[in-house]
Amino acid sequence: MTTKGDEKKRAIEFRKGGLTYSEILKKIPIAKSTLSDWLHSVGLSKKQKQRITEKRLAAAFRGGAIRKERRIATVSKILSESESEIGHLSQREIWLIGTALYWAEGSKEKEYYPGSGLKFTNSDPEMINFFLFWLQNSLKIPIEDIYFDLYLHDMYKERSAEIISFWKNQTGFGQNYFKNVYFKRNKDNTKRKNVGNRYFGVLRIMVRRSSKYTRMVAGWTKGIVQFIR
Repeated sequence: MTTKGDEKKRAIEFRKGGLTYSEILKKIPIAKSTLSDWLHSVGLSKKQKQRITEKRLAAAFRGGAIRKERRIATVSKILSESESEIGHLSQREIWLIGTALYWAEGSKEKEYYPGSGLKFTNSDPEMINFFLFWLQNSLKIPIEDIYFDLYLHDMYKERSAEIISFWKNQTGFGQNYFKNVYFKRNKDNTKRKNVGNRYFGVLRIMVRRSSKYTRMVAGWTKGIVQFIR
């Protein structure tokens, strides 16, 4: 018959052998609080402590990997289900989405600077491509009236040709549509995450002779505001 004293003795031997509490509890089914009372004064060698630390880190890593896999699966499921909810977009819906995008990211006509044309600035290739589609599909802007300016931090000057090539591939527009590249001073302690090879600057889409459309978009956004009042 195994007594509490025998179990305590075995637990101490296991601990001195470098086993973690979890490993000992699998061999001796007792309350963790009891095990803690038994082992709190057990001294361990440097090697034993190192093994226990390594086991804890390995367990934490396994737990983190499992949580990551679950999170990725959950996110993938949500994205897939959400994407399917959109379905077909009507011409009106496309027009309204583009109007809202310009409301958020486009330049507006100012009283002190009348006659300004359409200018849309962003760094998200998918948003850029939707806006280009909107210009041609909803506003019927000829492709030859569209051109781009690129804004880069000056620390990426040597990558400017590569970055222009990236935006050419993303938008499908040729070199002659990228008129200017502007460089701005880089902050020493930037908190941006899109740095290094992930950095592609900010692209500004502009439309020639488009002050009429700037005013039309302003009217459309006022119509949206009136709807919710």
